[in-house]
Amino acid sequence: MLTNRVYFGDNLPILRTLPDASVNLIYIDPPFNTGKTQSRASIKVTPAADGDRTGFQGRRYRTVKLGARSFADVFDDYLGFLEPRLREARRVLAANGSLYFHIDCREVHYCKLLLDDIFGRECFLNEVVWAYDYGGRPRNRWPPKHDNILVYVKDPRRYVFNVDAIDRVPYMAPGLVGPAKAARGKLPTDVWWHTIVPTNGKEKTGYPTQKPLGVLKRIIGTSSNSGDVVMDFFAGSGTTGEACRQLGRSFIMIDNNPEALEVMARRFAGAKNIEWVGWPPGAARSKS
Repeated sequence: MLTNRVYFGDNLPILRTLPDASVNLIYIDPPFNTGKTQSRASIKVTPAADGDRTGFQGRRYRTVKLGARSFADVFDDYLGFLEPRLREARRVLAANGSLYFHIDCREVHYCKLLLDDIFGRECFLNEVVWAYDYGGRPRNRWPPKHDNILVYVKDPRRYVFNVDAIDRVPYMAPGLVGPAKAARGKLPTDVWWHTIVPTNGKEKTGYPTQKPLGVLKRIIGTSSNSGDVVMDFFAGSGTTGEACRQLGRSFIMIDNNPEALEVMARRFAGAKNIEWVGWPPGAARSKS
């Protein structure tokens, strides 16, 4: 049975304890340095004639707030914060390993220059655009509805890329390709259309920056093999770990936010192959 680890603490000193070339794939979704307090309310909706929400076919629903989670997303020196962590990430990557770095459009250009310096421009593989459609639409600019995922490999001559494992997407004009191709679908490009985690969906944990399981499963299934070790050192709600559990990979999750560890503890409840390091604070909790 695969052994997985969840660390509670600052990711930099923890990364420095990991052996060289010990991780096959890294996905990180660091804070985006928005300069704001990021928060996400946990809600449920119930049918009500005088409700505050309108749903399908005009049905009315009342919103009930269950709670909220938040964290400060502001750094005086964002690249200075990231650089030592990304250098450690490269060190712990296996020779055929890959890094997926998830960021937004305001910081991606600066982060790419940093990653080019650490990994080398020749090791840049892709910029994936994750496009979604939700929330408000400002009237004074194009509504920002995408995130950027920079993909780097440790060695551009050999890296894992399981093209046959990639989930296919429908053709936009299936009548032009014939029934066989239409039924099979086509490979997605570097623009991924995928919904956010639905408000009332089964995936929802209430964590402010939770990412969809489908996005992580595509990344992990494509850029790692069964039994590989996948790491996320800004683990948040633990979606990377959940995707690994479903795909037969082992994982290393690191986060210093107690709320994140609480969410992961609930999400992985009942799992027998997880070692909890430093959680709960002041107590040993292993292989729960």
